[in-house]
Amino acid sequence: MYLPNSPMKGFVLTGFGGKDKLVWREDLPIPQPGEGEVLIRISASSVNNTDINARIGYYSKALRNETANAERGGGPSAEEIDAASMIVPHLLPRIQGADCCGRIVAVGPGVDPARVGERVLVRACQIKGPADAKESSFVLGARCDGGFAEYAKVSDHDAFAIRSPLTDVELACIPCAYSTAETMLDRAHVGAERILITGASGGVGSAAIQLAKRRGATVTALTTPEKAAAVRELGADEIIGRDDALPAKMFDVVVDLVAGARWSDFIASLRYRGRYVTAGASAGPLVNFDVRDLYFNDLRFFGVSSLQPAHIFPDLIGYIERGEIRPVVAETFPLAELHAAQDAFLSKRYVGKIGIVVASDL
Repeated sequence: MYLPNSPMKGFVLTGFGGKDKLVWREDLPIPQPGEGEVLIRISASSVNNTDINARIGYYSKALRNETANAERGGGPSAEEIDAASMIVPHLLPRIQGADCCGRIVAVGPGVDPARVGERVLVRACQIKGPADAKESSFVLGARCDGGFAEYAKVSDHDAFAIRSPLTDVELACIPCAYSTAETMLDRAHVGAERILITGASGGVGSAAIQLAKRRGATVTALTTPEKAAAVRELGADEIIGRDDALPAKMFDVVVDLVAGARWSDFIASLRYRGRYVTAGASAGPLVNFDVRDLYFNDLRFFGVSSLQPAHIFPDLIGYIERGEIRPVVAETFPLAELHAAQDAFLSKRYVGKIGIVVASDL
């Protein structure tokens, strides 16, 4: 069996803060697969909110404002980051990157050697322990090293063989964003009904549009006027400007990724017995909430974390292989330009995903 032993290149998160905490290294040891593990030579990854959020300390309650402001220096100090964060100090240094597409180059004991050479997509939100325990959440690039390097080792059962004409960069834009979106729709039991998606131009929002349409939903997307045409091409039936008034009591489900100042408007747009589901708060985590809206309208609220049902990722693999979903890659950067890629991500001037090319010869 071939086991590469020369150093690899990649980015290492050395602490909490700005992009200076992401350090380029060319002398990283290549991980060796253990029992039940495979070694992947990574071809592509992508940029996700979760990687930036973990770096700036967004998962600590010490941070109280929107993501972009925190990245500009408005976040908590490293000393204020508490153990509620996805990445805590004892897990640093860490190779981030929740997304990973590549080929298996080696396997550990207990894994079929025939897997060597397989093109694989790695489950971003893994479970290590009881399926219903929060502590079992094991996110690639947070609890273990991820896709921002040339190689990664993962559990055999989290590396899914994939047969698709999509490019490796396109595939690498799917695991984190699409599994989050699918879990939101799954948790809120979305079917052929009217739904509102906020943050519709981003990675999770654009995924939610496609995934909701395959469920038969009528989708209204909240986005900026300059992105409206591209969001409509993704499948949105209607567009509402990000700052425009929302119709009252119109939607069966609100799929929210932004929260922030307009949160009460989102709630007011729900019909009687409507459902609200969230997996993010990029416009700010603190909101103004009139509890009477909840109990007078018999609303149901769902929060989606990284602890995802086991069926979500295999389902996505099926959607990909049947050609039912295809991510929009707005821009692509080589791994060495990860800082610039994250700047482009935070600019929010695009629709879809920011891809990362790790190895172009696979």
